[in-house]
Formats: sequence, structure tokens, C-alpha cells
Amino acid sequence: MLVKDKVIVVTGGGNGMGREMVLLLLSKGASVAAVDMNKAYLDETVKLAGDLASRLSTHVLNITDQEAVAALPEKIIARHGQVDGLINNAGIIQPFVKLNELQYDAIERVMNVNFFGALYMVKAFLPHFLLRPTAHIANISSMGGFLPVPGQTVYGASKAAVKLMTEGLYAELLSTNVRLTVVYPGAIGTNISANSGLKIDPEMAEKNNFKMLAPKEAARIIIDAIEKDRYNVMVGSDSKMMDFMYRLSPKMATGLIHRQMKSLLDN
Repeated sequence: MLVKDKVIVVTGGGNGMGREMVLLLLSKGASVAAVDMNKAYLDETVKLAGDLASRLSTHVLNITDQEAVAALPEKIIARHGQVDGLINNAGIIQPFVKLNELQYDAIERVMNVNFFGALYMVKAFLPHFLLRPTAHIANISSMGGFLPVPGQTVYGASKAAVKLMTEGLYAELLSTNVRLTVVYPGAIGTNISANSGLKIDPEMAEKNNFKMLAPKEAARIIIDAIEKDRYNVMVGSDSKMMDFMYRLSPKMATGLIHRQMKSLLDN
């Protein structure tokens, strides 16, 4: 779906990859409804949009609030006149600890934001998309959604759920006007750790060779995939490499990622 003259909703639109997608969509002629919990982040996105901000609306919202999400489509339609697309980008990671040490409140928070938040958004907007000439849903999964990452087991489970929800919905909607893309980012240089309430030692990250893709480049890859109606897209060389390795030998790929993450878990 070409985004020009379309109205696209972007969750997590206040910073990082979400903000870059908002700005890129605006530059391509789309109107955008940016959703985020943090008003200050959204205000900064508006400021960065400059003269294009006339086509941007902001919505302070917790996507885990089912009732608030259900009321969102009508607010966006009232502002923009229509709604044509959704990018479920908002997400958090878990503390870098093994499952045995992970507290239930952290488990529930990750699942609520990453899976149920995305599910609530899809359920709220899909009836409206089915009435449009064309519409698109892009759900951001993760490299961790197809590859087990020690210390991020529940995060991976939440993103694997996003993956299968998107693929199942794709199959259900094949005879409709709604297209879907599932996105698998690798390491992206965003504030996801800080926004998840975590502190990660930069020296330790460098030691583990966590090379980050710039959010602006990640946004370009994702919007390009939406415009080409791609079924899925790997974002970053690490995601592409690990997808290849996991298909070749899941056990070998799991061993490799274990060795890569071992020092983080041992500290």
C-alpha cells in the first residue's frame, strides 16, 4: 500500500524507530496519528515534523488499556477523516535475567505491552480497515521472536506471539483488501532499554558486539516493506544472518546466541 494520502497510526511514535517512521511517513505525503504514553516525547516528534506537523496528530495512550484503545479509531477518524494503516511498534524488553529469576510482574508487563497491546490495536482498527479500498497492518515482532535469546525468554515469547498472530491474520484476510507485514528487527539503536526501565552497561554491550542499526534506516526498511506489501521483512544484518542460521540449524544458532549473551547473564 503506497502511503501517500493515507492515514497511518504508529504506536510508540514518540521516540526511536517509531518517531523515525512518523517523520518518514509525513515526508512521503501520509497523514499520521502518533500514539505514545509519553506526552513530552510526542511533543518533540511534533517539533521535529516542522511544517509537516499539520498532517500529524498525537494521542497520549497506554495501549494495554483495552477501553482506551477501543475508543481511539473514532478519535483519529474525527481528526483525519479516515484511517488506512497501523504500525504496531510500541514494545518493551524484560530485565536481562534468566526465566527462573524473572518476577511475575515483569512477565505480565512484557506480555501486556508487546502482545496484548498489539492485539487490542488490531481488534480496534480492523473493522475500519475492512471498509477501506486498501489498508495495511504492520506488526513489529523481533529477531527474538524466531530465535531464542537467553535472558530475553519472555520478551521472545511475546514477540513470537505477535509473529503468529500476524501470520494467522494474514491468512484470514487473504480475500480482503487488508494486507499484513510482520517485521523482525535485530539490534536497533533506540531507547527501548531505558523505556523498559532497564540500565545496560554500554561497555558490556560493546564487548558482546551488539552493533546497532540506526533507527532512521530501520524506519526506511519498514516503510518500504509496507509500500511493497511484503509478507515479512528482516531489519538489520544481524536479523538476516540469524534467520539464515536458524533455518539452517536451530540448535547451532541457539548455541551461538548463548555464547554471545553469556557474559551479560553472568554479570
